[in-house]
Amino acid sequence: MTIAVCSGSFDPVTYGHLDIINRGARVFDKVIVAVLINSKKNSLFTVEERVELLRQATADIDNVEVDSFDGLLIDYMKKRKAQVIIRGLRAVSDFEYEMQVASINKKLDENIETFFMMTSNQYSYLSSSIVKEVASYKASVSDLVPPVVEEALLAKLGR
Repeated sequence: MTIAVCSGSFDPVTYGHLDIINRGARVFDKVIVAVLINSKKNSLFTVEERVELLRQATADIDNVEVDSFDGLLIDYMKKRKAQVIIRGLRAVSDFEYEMQVASINKKLDENIETFFMMTSNQYSYLSSSIVKEVASYKASVSDLVPPVVEEALLAKLGR
């Protein structure tokens, strides 16, 4: 069984994230969506809220599990007996950074592979930061995030 991990901050999860998660779930036997606990990052949603939003957004994908972790992704991969890291790429600018991360991960554990997926064209501009900014101005984000995430954003930022 091939287990893949799709990690990130997911603050909040967007349709772009879900595009990569859905497509990864068609390629691998199991996909663990792992929310990184990063105390240095000033997140809008708590780790627990992000995990819950992801669980609701991926509830219809049978081979997806949602979890959280802190520390090195490679250590988490070993703990979960995962072999593949899934990374979404929106633009060429993402590739440079992701290549560096993939290279250091390969150095840390040569048995772990990184699987890059180009995001679908309709999500190439989409990021959690953009979603939060648009929502902060009370504009609709219904075409950017699942309804449960839009509701959480409205609750968090005020209607």
